[in-house]
Amino acid sequence: MSRFYNLLGVDSPFDPSHRYTTSWLLPPLVLAIIRALFSLYAFVTIFTIFGYDDSHQLSYKARQWFSYFTNLTYCGLAFYFLFSALHTFSYARTGKAWLQLWPRPLQAAHAIFYTTIVTFPFLVTIVYWGVLYKNPWFSIKEEAWTNISQHALNTLYAVFEIFLTRTNPPPPLHLVFLIILLALYLALAYLCHAIQGFYVYGFLDPSTGKGHVAGYCIGILIAACVIFGIVWFVIWLRNKATKNLGKFSHEQGSNRNNGYVEDGEGEVVETTQQVK
Repeated sequence: MSRFYNLLGVDSPFDPSHRYTTSWLLPPLVLAIIRALFSLYAFVTIFTIFGYDDSHQLSYKARQWFSYFTNLTYCGLAFYFLFSALHTFSYARTGKAWLQLWPRPLQAAHAIFYTTIVTFPFLVTIVYWGVLYKNPWFSIKEEAWTNISQHALNTLYAVFEIFLTRTNPPPPLHLVFLIILLALYLALAYLCHAIQGFYVYGFLDPSTGKGHVAGYCIGILIAACVIFGIVWFVIWLRNKATKNLGKFSHEQGSNRNNGYVEDGEGEVVETTQQVK
């Protein structure tokens, strides 16, 4: 089981140099505040959507809201930045993140959660603007704002986490979990049709041709894999480029934790060993 956790990027001790709660550029408190503001904006957007629909007799939209991949991933952004802000605040205050005190299954879940945050927003943005969006532009300001928030600013959230934190590239095994999540959503989409009688996305309608549906599903799967690969490389490149920059570089910011330390390549080694 320990080997499985290692493959998920959950070593023991977990995150000894606090990569999930530090930035190579920003002090921990500033990072925590920015994450909290991102979370607040996302939650305000979500509740505004529900409030607008309710005040305009569009309650059916609220019932269908959680059927959409866009909305589920946006909720994920809101909750990820909420918890990451709390973890970062705890690190800024005490020098130790709450995340490090969690059981290993929850640490593994957080690691996979992070990977969804830096991959799925790009997939949502590409599919929406490349496939689903049709001219003309939104005539209602509320719709324009919410769509920009969910289909454009969501990518900004991911870019922030990719470029300004110190996280390691996601382990390859995380890609398996991304594929599983996409498969589960596909099952949810057809369950919604069976229960509520509508297809969340038109390209999932078999009446358009089974080959058509299969083509879209395979295309989205390939896009997710490509995005994962690009994100992995960019994070790896960022770590290489910023290894000696900022307060939280390897030389200045690696933290000794119960006899272990993280070396310059992100590997956990005993402090009695020679660090690379």
